[in-house]
Amino acid sequence: MTASFHKSMFVLICFYRSAKAGGPMKERTAIERISEMEEILDRASAVLDGLEEKLEEFEQIQSDIRRLETYYTGKDWKKDLKLDESGKLPKDLKRGVLSEDGICDLLEKNKELLLRTGNREEA
Repeated sequence: MTASFHKSMFVLICFYRSAKAGGPMKERTAIERISEMEEILDRASAVLDGLEEKLEEFEQIQSDIRRLETYYTGKDWKKDLKLDESGKLPKDLKRGVLSEDGICDLLEKNKELLLRTGNREEA
């Protein structure tokens, strides 16, 4: 006899024993199935809608990220860094953009996300 036959017999015996003992092997009702699938549909719809919005934002920010990269690789960033290092910028000026790690990390993360979303030509 085949392994498939033995497996089928095992399932039948387990079902019979469970049914005979009043066990939990009852079949789900249509209402239970539909309710469960409806919950999945609602959750998946919400996630996909949110993802779609975020993808649109991600696509729209790309031109600004290219500007940031141009700034960082150009002369202006170096000039601004020297101004900061010489104390010529206001103390309360937010200056995370002058941190090499901050910009490099952002550009690398952007590249990874572009590749992950299939935008290989922009990465």
